[in-house]
Amino acid sequence: MTYVPKGSAADGPYALAIDPKRAGWSYAQLRVVELEPGGTHSFTTGESEWIVLPLTGGCTVQTADGIIELLGRDSVFSGVSDFAYVPRDARIQIASGAGGRFALAGAKCERRLPARYGSAPEVPVENRGSGGCAREVRNFASADAFECDRLIAVEVITPGGNWSSYPPHKHDEHRPGIEAELEEIYYFEIEAHGDREGFGYQRVFPSREGGTDVLAEVRTGDAVLVPDGWHGPSVAQPGHAMYYLNVMAGPGQEREWRICFHPDHTEGYR
Repeated sequence: MTYVPKGSAADGPYALAIDPKRAGWSYAQLRVVELEPGGTHSFTTGESEWIVLPLTGGCTVQTADGIIELLGRDSVFSGVSDFAYVPRDARIQIASGAGGRFALAGAKCERRLPARYGSAPEVPVENRGSGGCAREVRNFASADAFECDRLIAVEVITPGGNWSSYPPHKHDEHRPGIEAELEEIYYFEIEAHGDREGFGYQRVFPSREGGTDVLAEVRTGDAVLVPDGWHGPSVAQPGHAMYYLNVMAGPGQEREWRICFHPDHTEGYR
C-alpha cells in the first residue's frame, strides 16, 4: 500500500493511522486526529517518540511533567506552527477548546528524551529551489534543528504550478557519509478555493529491480509511503498550493538526513 487515499487508513479516533505494521517497515509512523470544540484525545506513546503538530487550530498537550500549550495556526498555509515533543513510554492527553486537526508524527526509538515545547519563531524556514521549483521548507524537526532520537519531520509548501521534492532523490541505502537509510511518509493537503479542492501528483520510481513504482494523484488527506526508491517530483496544480508533511526515520546509528540525487540530476537543488 504505497498510495494511501483519504479515509483508507482511518482507525478508531484517527482520520489517518500509518504504523510500521501497516506500512511494512520498522520505524516511521503518522496519525492525524480531528477534535471537535472541547474535544480530547489520550494515547500511550509506547516504544515511540512523537511530535504533536497542529494542522489547524491549537491545543494543550498534557504529559506527566506538565502541560504544553500550542497556539497552532488557522491552516497549514497560514504559516509555521509551534509543536510539542513527547517521549516514549508516556501517557499523553491532547485537548482543544476550539477544535482542530492535529498530526502525530512518530518513530520507534530507544532513548527517552524529555517532553519539550518547540516554538514557531525558532523553526528554520528555508527557501529551496528557484523558478518553477521554488518552495518553502519548514525544518521544524530536521536532524540539525530539533533533537529527537530517530524522528525527522519537516513541512513543505509548494506554490501552485510548481514542482518540489525535485530533482528526484533517494535514501534507501546505508552508505556512510553519502546516504542514510530512511523510511518516509508524505501527508498531503491542497489549498482549496471555495468548493474547488485542488489536487497534485506524487511520483516514486524504482531504484532497484522490483522497487516502489507509483504515480499518484493526491488530494487533501492522502498519503504516499516511500519505503525505497527515487521520489519526486511533487507537482502542485496551478492556482492551488500544495502542503506536505514528511515523516522520516531509519535504523542508522546517527540521526541524519543524507540523500542521493538521481544520476540524471546530479546538479542537485537549483
